[in-house]
Amino acid sequence: MLTANAYAAPSSTGDLIPTTIERRDVGPHDVLIEIKYAGICHSDIHTVRGDWGPQQYPLAPGHEIAGVVTEIGSDVTRHKIGDRVGVGCMVNSCRDCENCRKGEEQYCLNGMTGTYGAVDRDGTITRGGYSSHVVVTEDFVVRIPDGLELDVAAPLLCAGITTYSPLRHWGAGPGKKVAVVGLGGLGHMAVKLASAMGADVTVLSQSLKKQEDGLRLGADDYYATSDPATFETLAGAFDLIINTVSAPIDISSYLQLLTLDGALVNVGAPAEPLPVNVFSLILGRRSFAGSAIGGIRETQEMLDFCAEHQLGAEVEVIPAEKINDAYERVLASDVRYRFVIDASTLG
Repeated sequence: MLTANAYAAPSSTGDLIPTTIERRDVGPHDVLIEIKYAGICHSDIHTVRGDWGPQQYPLAPGHEIAGVVTEIGSDVTRHKIGDRVGVGCMVNSCRDCENCRKGEEQYCLNGMTGTYGAVDRDGTITRGGYSSHVVVTEDFVVRIPDGLELDVAAPLLCAGITTYSPLRHWGAGPGKKVAVVGLGGLGHMAVKLASAMGADVTVLSQSLKKQEDGLRLGADDYYATSDPATFETLAGAFDLIINTVSAPIDISSYLQLLTLDGALVNVGAPAEPLPVNVFSLILGRRSFAGSAIGGIRETQEMLDFCAEHQLGAEVEVIPAEKINDAYERVLASDVRYRFVIDASTLG
């Protein structure tokens, strides 16, 4: 077993603390990755604090991992030592169900294995990217193109693919009007990606304090949702709305902003239910949908797209000792737009 330095939460209420964790030996199809950077996702905070259900502690989070291959198993064909690679929100799936065979492993009918806090196929509990090393089966490791620096690439493994997948699925592109609700870790990538796809992009945020950023990132318009006039002005304006907010919003009001056959897709994941007035759907043949991450094939496609268009996340790189401060700042929306841990500071 390999011992790795890490940060882990001892409970749902305690700060994350330095520790060591064990990684399995490199098997025939495994890749050992020296982690260089790990993004901090709002999902990490929800999970650590038990918002989405009870967890097993200590819990080492992190599913936005960028690093370098340092060892490969005897049967590995996809990666070689020295490759720049990434690991996102999942590290395994059944591989056999209909969805897995389609390349949609994130929707594995038998349950995909999350990068941390999940029970892997061998019965062990997975531990995430707030660590110095990770061992992952080669099928769930993606290549990071040379055009992307590892620090700005790390958040693409969650924030990037979580927004890229619905934008592609619902046809964002030239001639389509896309609104992005919230300009945070997910939202800023949704703006960059939708703009690069050729869509007309509008940011819908509580206030105008990030307006300059939104326009710089590629938005064509920016509106404050705290102003009731916004919902009158933009009624029926959008083909697609991507809601990135991990807190309750009035979904029915946002549905009114869709054109005929428009779709509002939730990628933010608040712990609370989101009630919907069904007439907001019926009277415009509108859809209210959800989307998770993409599969491995689509994640690679997203990384290649980002490299082609020179799109990386906007990051603030921090040492590991600042993780707990970063959590508080994420909750206060005091980050532009993703914290990334420098794994060399783990000790």
